[in-house]
Amino acid sequence: MARGAETKKRILQSATELASREGLEALTIGKMAEALEMSKAGLFAHFGSKEELQLATVNAARKVFIAKAVAPALQADAGLPRLAALCEHWLDYSGSFEGGCFFAAASSEFDGRPGPVRDRIAECMKEWISALERAVKEAQKLGHVAEDVEATQIAFELNALSLGSNWSRQLFNDKSAVRRCRAAVLERLNWIATEAGRKQLKLAVRTK
Repeated sequence: MARGAETKKRILQSATELASREGLEALTIGKMAEALEMSKAGLFAHFGSKEELQLATVNAARKVFIAKAVAPALQADAGLPRLAALCEHWLDYSGSFEGGCFFAAASSEFDGRPGPVRDRIAECMKEWISALERAVKEAQKLGHVAEDVEATQIAFELNALSLGSNWSRQLFNDKSAVRRCRAAVLERLNWIATEAGRKQLKLAVRTK
């Protein structure tokens, strides 16, 4: 890897950590240069503006999200086991940053601020919710989930449970948040599952 690419990677690793703790607005060229012991000119060579740095940081966080929450779940059996795996690996991913889920923090920070950064955060979150919806529909096709279940509603609920666990863990330092989220997700999945789906889910949980 070229020296410039290595430097950029190091900058973005630091930026995602800082943004998870203090927010994307904390990502100034000056602050990042100081934290990394670089010159402002050196940072400008990679990112010409604060907004460009913020967008690159969101994209870097997306790569972490895909690698830790989505890709591992795709190894699970299709249907309800994969849906459960997406939720489980999300919990693993949310501990990747000191400040908890990067996108939970970024969404709260930018949900009322129009502009390219907000739009990119929204795109990333839509990708995640769409992945949950697809998993529900796939489970329905395989007979694991009842046909009258609304995939969009279930994706909304599972996402809300995940974000709620992150909030409780970060704000209250609630050590039970992950356990409670896992229990709530499992209860909801069992509720929407057919008899065949419950068997698949039970097997997936047992062999996890």
